[in-house]
Amino acid sequence: MIINCKIINFPKITDPRGNLTFIEGGRHIPFEIQRVYYLYDVPGGAERGGHAHQQLQQLIIAMSGSFDVVLDDGYEKKCFHLNRSYYGLYICPMVWRELENFSSGSVCMVLASTFYEEADYYRNYQEFLKSVRSRES
Repeated sequence: MIINCKIINFPKITDPRGNLTFIEGGRHIPFEIQRVYYLYDVPGGAERGGHAHQQLQQLIIAMSGSFDVVLDDGYEKKCFHLNRSYYGLYICPMVWRELENFSSGSVCMVLASTFYEEADYYRNYQEFLKSVRSRES
């Protein structure tokens, strides 16, 4: 549910030589980190995401530049604008996500709770909606 998705602020150590931010799995975010990946060189106007996960939890961070993350739990949609490397968006399972409006040179880093597993994905929106509605019955 979207209500469980939220912006998480990370520790920020400021220094005249440059700032430092760190993230500890299970401490700053509600899962242990099993995988890290990042998106970069995304062409203007391109969209990423377009899927949901059955079990996977993620944290999305704009390491450089900015982009929007549109979340959809089958009932409500909410857009988050990410543009700072000292906070990230936590996304719980069973939430459809679209990433769009990438600025030039943006880098999107994703921390994931599990290793890659194709069977965990919903890549068809109608199948995702059907599954969301069947969980209520």
